[in-house]
Amino acid sequence: MEKKNKITMNDIAREAGVSQATVSLILNNAQSIKLSDETRSRVINTAQRLGYKKIPSPHKVEGQEEIAIIINSMPSYDPFVDALSQARDEAWRNDVLLTIYDYGDDVDLALRIIRQLEQRRCAGIVLASPITRGIDFSLFDHCTTLPLVLLNVYDHAYPLQSTFLPDDYANALQVTRHLIHQGARRIAHIMGDDWMDASHHRLAGYKAALEHAGIPFDDALVIKTNWRLDETHQATYQVMHRASRPDAIFCSSDWMTLGCYQALAEMEVKVPQDILVAGYDDQRIAEQLMPKLTSVQLPYTELGRMAVEYLCQGECTTTHVRMAGKLQIRGSTIR
Repeated sequence: MEKKNKITMNDIAREAGVSQATVSLILNNAQSIKLSDETRSRVINTAQRLGYKKIPSPHKVEGQEEIAIIINSMPSYDPFVDALSQARDEAWRNDVLLTIYDYGDDVDLALRIIRQLEQRRCAGIVLASPITRGIDFSLFDHCTTLPLVLLNVYDHAYPLQSTFLPDDYANALQVTRHLIHQGARRIAHIMGDDWMDASHHRLAGYKAALEHAGIPFDDALVIKTNWRLDETHQATYQVMHRASRPDAIFCSSDWMTLGCYQALAEMEVKVPQDILVAGYDDQRIAEQLMPKLTSVQLPYTELGRMAVEYLCQGECTTTHVRMAGKLQIRGSTIR
């Protein structure tokens, strides 16, 4: 059976005779822009006829229940944005508003936000961070009677608190195994900040893949950086000037691979002919590099949706989700 193509907003716009921006406004129930009832009906009817799956139900803003995400900083572009996008969509599907508050890591401000939320029809709170990290949840414990879940943050001292996390260990294991399957035996690993638990989880996954393949761990092939491109550039030179060169490099983020690619080009080392390179988190640049970069997706899309779904369904049991992403194999690791 022939697989049907996914219906997009551009398809709906073409059929309805309106712009894609108009379709986006209508399907996201935007009320700030004046659009005629006839245009709204035509777009929604077209979307239904074409089988578009994300048609929202009519929403009443006044007195509507909400779910709040309280985040310690807002990234300009980061894979975590996908979690916010899916959380918003899941809230709409459940006829709930999603509000986002940036508390800038100021706990007092976060607590004031929570106290204000208690005065409104708030169904629950998602305490989140764009960086996977541990927090001191005791600062938030007993601060509210509203349901509260943790997204991309955790505190192991509170096992009864529901958490939704990416599995950095499993993701790094996937990347390193792939490099081994491609014939690599001396795999360098350029880490991020040493203080981040996520960096150590990725290192542990890297080590486990080597151990499973019977490849001895060489501490000289692991270099710690602070995510800066110039440090990645320097780290690449460092490992490539060892007596026995690596045949693959695993960078802890796609952003870091820019420095790695630059250093290899300066040394006239070709990717993937002379060395394999893999990244982490599957940012947009992975598809734009030459060659395209093999990377592993962080499952923020699903985790953001699940956190909101958990609150909307009023779950009473504690949930701990640690989810692996999907390895995206591209030209940088295929000879």
